Amino acid sequence: MDTEHITSGYFKTALKYAEDIASGKVLANIDRVLACKRFLSDLERDDLDFWQEDFVFIIDWIQGMTHHVKGEDIDGKSLIGTPLILTDWQIFCIVNLFGFFLKGKSIRRYNEALIFLPRKQGKTSFSAALAEAKSILDRTSGAITYIVANSVKQTMESFSFLRDNMKVLKPDLKKKLRIRDNNQEHSISADFGDGTIEMYAIANQEDRLDSLNCNCLILDELHSWKRAGTKKYTLMKNAMKAYRNKLLIGISTAGDIPDGFLANRIKTLHKVLNGTIQDPAYDSYFVFICKADQNEDGDIVDKDGNVTSITNPEVLQMCTPSIGVTVTLQELLNDAAQAETEPQLRSEFLNKTLNIFTNALRAYFNINEFVASDEKYDWTLQQLAALPIRWYAGADLSKMHDLTAAALYGEYKGIEICITHAFFPVVAAHLKAEQDGIPLFWWKDEGWLTMSNTPTVLYDDVVNWFIGMRAMGFKIKIVGFDKKFGREFFMKMRKAGFRIVDQPQYFHVKSEGFRHIEFKVKNKQFYYVHSGAYEYCVQNVRAVEKTDDMIQYEKLEEDKRIDLFDASVFACCQMLKDTEKPNNEGWFDG
Repeated sequence: MDTEHITSGYFKTALKYAEDIASGKVLANIDRVLACKRFLSDLERDDLDFWQEDFVFIIDWIQGMTHHVKGEDIDGKSLIGTPLILTDWQIFCIVNLFGFFLKGKSIRRYNEALIFLPRKQGKTSFSAALAEAKSILDRTSGAITYIVANSVKQTMESFSFLRDNMKVLKPDLKKKLRIRDNNQEHSISADFGDGTIEMYAIANQEDRLDSLNCNCLILDELHSWKRAGTKKYTLMKNAMKAYRNKLLIGISTAGDIPDGFLANRIKTLHKVLNGTIQDPAYDSYFVFICKADQNEDGDIVDKDGNVTSITNPEVLQMCTPSIGVTVTLQELLNDAAQAETEPQLRSEFLNKTLNIFTNALRAYFNINEFVASDEKYDWTLQQLAALPIRWYAGADLSKMHDLTAAALYGEYKGIEICITHAFFPVVAAHLKAEQDGIPLFWWKDEGWLTMSNTPTVLYDDVVNWFIGMRAMGFKIKIVGFDKKFGREFFMKMRKAGFRIVDQPQYFHVKSEGFRHIEFKVKNKQFYYVHSGAYEYCVQNVRAVEKTDDMIQYEKLEEDKRIDLFDASVFACCQMLKDTEKPNNEGWFDG
């Protein structure tokens, strides 16, 4: 790609930023290093064009026409009314977003982006200023922009910035504006003669999202979206189909939903940056992720990959792109010291300063430990069925029309293997998926769930799953089940030829299975066949320590589910109980 025609100083700033980070001259987390290497590599491509006019316009507009509406600089001086001067990382992002074009066309390469930042990086003012500048740039196409946040209060943060900045435009521009700011609407519109703009700030409410039509969407605080947020995200992407030069930007910090929409998207985008995923569909996706680096167990690591403390200055510098501008290293060190001393502050510090996802405070397990153990193995169901393993089963049936779970549990050369399957009535699936955020349809697509075509879970479906697993080659010795929660299922399983035993749900009985699974996970000897449904349930377990190392567990909240984990505990208990008996060696009947 020829960049000799690029004379802008902004390009030189972005280029130096990328080179300094890619070379290690400036400390940065691995995802930011990869983003910079991607930029440098893209400049060498022959299938893209690179032009400066759009990013020069955007940066000039922001720095020349927008100002701070609140806050102080790092010296404590008020920023109100002072020009919004972009940092190097912000210029880097803008040069990427507005510099690359499809070869020979006037269509910008990037139409989707994720900017993932710790707090105190100026993301609200940056995203609002970017929305304003892009609207003016694309006015000849009839620019329509929506800034979407989780609450009206968060929405007003962005809208107040836009409103106050628009009010001080030059008189010839200001008279073209129409500002609505009331309980019903927060919008700014204008007809400049050669084009129009409309900008709206709205709360994240699905009934409003369904009717959007725009060429720019800025989604704030994505960390609170559960996995079911995929539907909303797709809905909003579809709202931009009428435009070619469209842009959807997700801008957020981390949170405590490690299986939510954003956490899973970041996992995918990390693979895009490191080359694991090379799907052309992601070539139009700009990625800028600033977070503390972690190893496979979820531990925080330094630039050399060594486990380190949250008070390590190196780690704080690596994940904070605006350090020395919007926040000082000493401030971060003070916050880190408090979080290290007071456990009650730790989760918030991890989420908002180191920008990493954690479990909710009351969750018992660290899901990263489960994932790290599971990823060590890669047997398929067919391979597992062929191994000389005696399998033990468990089932957890719903009372009426909720999640039902079945599990097989076995051991092979010290590795314990758990295969789970969920069941849900299709009649209630849409409602529960939306109300409780359970990704039922994703589970179904991945083969982890069967939807019963009845108002309640059909026991025959559960029985047939066990029959199907047996037919595949799984040698199932015992099935544990509390028959007071489904005597009909109990009888059907016996009729199908399974040895099913009554297993009451007493916590002192289940405690042994719970502890055993926990032990195996920590020693990376637990495999659950990469089931995202099982991970979902694990993350919703709340547990209370009792006397004599006993543990009593339950779900975190009423709308959470732990059924697959529960079924695995039933099955594990049966294995532990059976292996205590003599003369078990050599058993191999179906």
